[in-house]
Amino acid sequence: MSTAREVTDATFADEVLGADTPTMVDFWAPWCGPCRALSPILDQIAAEHPGRLDVVKVNVDENMETALKYQVTSLPAIFVFRDGEVVKRMTGAKGKPALEAELVDFIG
Repeated sequence: MSTAREVTDATFADEVLGADTPTMVDFWAPWCGPCRALSPILDQIAAEHPGRLDVVKVNVDENMETALKYQVTSLPAIFVFRDGEVVKRMTGAKGKPALEAELVDFIG
């Protein structure tokens, strides 16, 4: 079963910007309640759509360089990258149906 994996400032360029597959990045923090609530939903999406959408997480407390670069100001923040560019931005926790509706261009 595939789940969202952690990426860091050091691995972000290779694992996200250089990815062949659209990649959803969850910017989160351990102290963020909505982030923790969203985590199992993202794991489910990762497991249900292998090969179509890669799902990764960036802990903003430990990877401030990446969070600052993409101007993450509220959590959770979800960005979808394709070909090294941000193609979608979402903020706040969403239920699985709402999140899948937002991602239909990538998982549909």
